[in-house]
Order: sequence, then structure tokens, then C-alpha cells
Amino acid sequence: MGRLEGKVAVVTGSSMGIGLAIARRFGAEGARLVVNSRDGARAEAAADELRALGCSAVAAAGDVSRPDDARRLAEAALAAHGGLDVWVNNAGINAIGPSLTLDFGAFMRVLEVNLAGAFAGSQAAARVMLEQGRGVILQIGSIFGEVGMPERAAYCSAKHGLVGLTKVLSNEWARRGVRVVCLDPAYIRTNLDVADQSQGGYDDRDVERRTPMGRYGTLEEVAATALFLCSDEAGYITGSHVTVDGGWMAYGGW
Repeated sequence: MGRLEGKVAVVTGSSMGIGLAIARRFGAEGARLVVNSRDGARAEAAADELRALGCSAVAAAGDVSRPDDARRLAEAALAAHGGLDVWVNNAGINAIGPSLTLDFGAFMRVLEVNLAGAFAGSQAAARVMLEQGRGVILQIGSIFGEVGMPERAAYCSAKHGLVGLTKVLSNEWARRGVRVVCLDPAYIRTNLDVADQSQGGYDDRDVERRTPMGRYGTLEEVAATALFLCSDEAGYITGSHVTVDGGWMAYGGW
């Protein structure tokens, strides 16, 4: 039996990148999945890919920054799979630019998706999980929830907020059987990283030089950590933010 055998998991923003990698790993470990994208066709394509791998998966389109869409994701899990045990708040965007001139609308949109969307998803999940007395909510944060970087005012604000949100929700729900944990990756090879490189003034060599392990992290390494945190093996972990960074946070040099 897999480590999530019989569990039902919703993964937001799971049509590509980290979200899709988590969905693949969860499905391989027996989870029944709801995959999500704002674009319904992309969500369906991800669900098709997972089903071709032998996973049980349905697609649900929705913008996670809208509470009604988050609620519909929870309803999709109940309708398709009869339960909800794991919810991963993965959907995220970025806006890079000097803080003095960064567009306010772009700043707010990052907070809406990366932070308010995680709150809406956590609420939707908890309304099911607290009734049944069990569940895990995993926030996908970032090392930039722990440190700052120039021209990342929106992203760093949202990810710092996600760490605080994790602590508050875990305090409120721990005695009712619901764990809330934040996973903070460093640089992982994704489409978001490719887009960020075009605006952010860095390249692969900068990441490799700055990271003590000398390389990017992989999608599989993030997914493996997510699996552990959402499994029963991590049953005494809540309120924590767990860093997957190749030593980035431990290194204080140039």
C-alpha cells in the first residue's frame, strides 16, 4: 500500500511545475486527486496525464484567490472521491520590479493569489476536515518567506505572510486533528523560474554558485518532501516551515 492509500488530495495550481510533480507523487502513493488550474483545458490535460499513469484524478478549474472557487474545489473532492484528507496550496505567481515603481495592482494580485488564495483554500479545506477530525493542509512557500531580496516586494511579502498564516491556523486547528505545515523550496527548475530569470537579473550560474550543493533542486525532491509532510509519518509536525534549499539558508557568504 502507498503512503497516501485511500486519501483524497486537492492540489491547487497543479497543471504544471511543482504542483503537477506533487500530484504525480501523491497519485503514485495511492491518493485520489483533484487537480486544478485557472484554465480548465490545462486542468483536464493534467488529469489525463495522471490517469494515464494509473492515478485516480479529476480536474477542477478555478481561481484560488476567489473563495467561491476554493469552495468548489472542496466540493469536487467530495463529489468525485467522497472525502478530503489533504489540501496543497501551491498556486502562485510573481511580479518583479523596483519597489518604487512596482505597479500597485501587480503587487496586490500576487498577494491575492499567493497569500489570500492560500487562506481561502485553507478555509475551504478546514470546513471539511474539522468536521471529520483529521486532515493536512500544506502551504507551498519559498525561501523568500524567510529572507528578502531586492525587487521582490510582492513575492516576499506574500511568502512571509504564508509562514505567519501557517502558524496561526496550526494553533487554531491542532487539537481538532488538522495539521498545517509550510514547505519552503529554494530555486527549482520550473516555468516560473524561467520567467523570473528574464526579469530578475540572474541566471543558472548565479543559482548554482550561491547554493552550497551547487545545483538547482528538482521537482521530485520537493514532491518527496511534500509526501512526507502530508503522510501519517509526519503526524507530530504542525505549524512548522520546512526548507528544501540545498543549503541556501545556511550559507551567509557571497
